[in-house]
Amino acid sequence: MAITAALVKELRERTGAGMMDCKKALTECDGDMEKAIDWLREKGIAKAAKKAGRIAAEGLTRVVAEGNRACLIEVNSETDFVAKNEQFLNLIDTAAAAILKAAPKTMEEALALDVDGVTLENKLIDATATIGEKITLRRFEIMEKADGDVFGTYIHMGGKISACVVLKNSDNAEVARDMAMQVASMSPSYVSREHMPAEIIEKERNVQMEILKNDASLSNKPEKVLKGIVEGRLSKSLQEMCLVDQIFFKNPDLKVAQVLKEANTSVEGFVRYAVGEGLEKREENFAEEVAKQIGQ
Repeated sequence: MAITAALVKELRERTGAGMMDCKKALTECDGDMEKAIDWLREKGIAKAAKKAGRIAAEGLTRVVAEGNRACLIEVNSETDFVAKNEQFLNLIDTAAAAILKAAPKTMEEALALDVDGVTLENKLIDATATIGEKITLRRFEIMEKADGDVFGTYIHMGGKISACVVLKNSDNAEVARDMAMQVASMSPSYVSREHMPAEIIEKERNVQMEILKNDASLSNKPEKVLKGIVEGRLSKSLQEMCLVDQIFFKNPDLKVAQVLKEANTSVEGFVRYAVGEGLEKREENFAEEVAKQIGQ
């Protein structure tokens, strides 16, 4: 497979490794991005992959909840300045309320919603024309809960991050909000290891084993000792990914699991939006720079 400048650029952004290291990793892995990320980690060149990509796009997120339904949305603008514009702020609140009420299943359905006599899509077009920057509804998610559950919601920095958590069999609004703040600040990927696909755990175990194999200081250690080190590192790595295993942000002596146990509840699910995850600002000359450095 041809190793293009675009592939090198993406791998560099996701791992922080140098251009030539990224090119070598892609060459060794026949252009497979995920394998190249693991290759770089195993060689100690990169840490964990930045799965969401580089956060660069502007805009805001919102979370709203009413009854047994909650909605998270992200609306993007080209500059942070516009994201503070009153018209933009009104637009995102209007869009969130409309999507919460109608609970559309697709982006097409969402854009077709009637908002004050016009479609939401036309609202966005009008805002683009008036404000002078492209305004887009990037994504949304609807969450549902049972009657005996409670939502916890949190909006950070005016909407740079929004999070929503469902606590099962609880009406503890304070703990629910704490859990939403935990999700917003610590960005877990799963509720617990039980919610994590087995292949994710095994993949991380293999990565940690390869890291040890490439560590000359551990080359003479018995295999049993190496396995113990791997499991210890694996546990630490997975702890950061799992909500219940994280250190509770309000009390470093407690884990989230202990807080939930004391409140006699559990987390049913959560959603976290951060502005611009996976999006980029325009960098017209970067691809040319990469191409020159890798000899294309």
